[in-house]
Amino acid sequence: MDNLHLWHNARLATLPNDTDWGLLDDGALLMQGERLAWVGRLDELPAQLRASVVVEHDLGGALVTPGLVDCHTHLVYGGQRAREFELRLQGASYEEIARAGGGIRSTVAATRSISDAELLSKARQRALALMDEGVTTLEIKSGYGLSLLDESRCLSVARQLGRELPVTVRTTYLAAHAIPPEFDGRADDYITAVCAWMPALHAAGLIDAVDAFCEHIGFTPAQTRRVFVAARALGLPVKLHAEQLSDQDGAALAAEFGALSCDHLEYLSEAGADAMRASGSVAVLLPGAYYFLRETQLPPVAQLRALQVPIALASDHNPGSSPGLSLLLMANMACTLFRMTPLEAVLGITAHGARALGLSDRGRLMPGQRADFAVWDLEHPNELAYWFGRNPCRRVVVGGVERGTS
Repeated sequence: MDNLHLWHNARLATLPNDTDWGLLDDGALLMQGERLAWVGRLDELPAQLRASVVVEHDLGGALVTPGLVDCHTHLVYGGQRAREFELRLQGASYEEIARAGGGIRSTVAATRSISDAELLSKARQRALALMDEGVTTLEIKSGYGLSLLDESRCLSVARQLGRELPVTVRTTYLAAHAIPPEFDGRADDYITAVCAWMPALHAAGLIDAVDAFCEHIGFTPAQTRRVFVAARALGLPVKLHAEQLSDQDGAALAAEFGALSCDHLEYLSEAGADAMRASGSVAVLLPGAYYFLRETQLPPVAQLRALQVPIALASDHNPGSSPGLSLLLMANMACTLFRMTPLEAVLGITAHGARALGLSDRGRLMPGQRADFAVWDLEHPNELAYWFGRNPCRRVVVGGVERGTS
């Protein structure tokens, strides 16, 4: 083995499984290229490997975890919706605002009206904020264009972020997010258009997965099924905004298509949870939206835990229901609002977040995984879900390269 880099004198939280932090003191990470070649205590590193090391990095006893994964964001959009925040505080509901022409539609108008360069600049700032807290992989959904041209613009901006920034970006096609004004009263026709646009966007290399908003203010299960059938025909995996405001049996529908994840899930039924268990779909909980919308219906964490459905957490960054840009704050909220444990929360923003994106090569510190990790000014990984309002991230390595170096 050659070109080996050794990072040592660290406290490693390896997260080897879903029940153990996997803490190793005096730990070391041996990297070859983009991958971890060896992980363990430094005094156990085989002599022949140590002799082949070309660069060493002393971490001074710092805590190291896998790089964080934000598996549900809407980073590419124009405008903001602070006025709607005021209206909700005055008693208007999310649904009332949406039905009055606000909500997603107002962001669609703002997104369509600005240039590609401005879309990229604003999305870059948001991505950098997440990356500053140790995020090494993130998902970006479309859904604020709602036309072939503007969905393509948003997905292209997301792809450009992945090329230009030291972060892995996965793109999700969410044209089935809301009905645009030009399709008023013609939801089925709009779904026909959503399905018709999909092959060209996929052929252009812009889609990694397909999502939909299955809800009584969104799209029906029958309409969602049409989107999923179109995705399956292209070999694309699906995800779903499911059971956020009501139980539409969306999770069961998504599970039927082997969905990577079902997201939100406040109104998830026992049957829906069981379908997710059988299909292996990840439950992505979004405490930022729950908090910001002042919801009261808790997602069924205990049931998901009992069924051993993997639980991921994400920022759900968007201008209408979760304008936060801190994945660590989401981990804290998951513990305080949803009664998750710190270990569950940290798994939710590492290994389970990666699984929700169909990625099995990151989220844990073990040989063969991508060399994505974060270095923290903390003593124990449970502090990632404890502190909020400050950023304890000190260094980040993505694919074997430290950010800020080349």
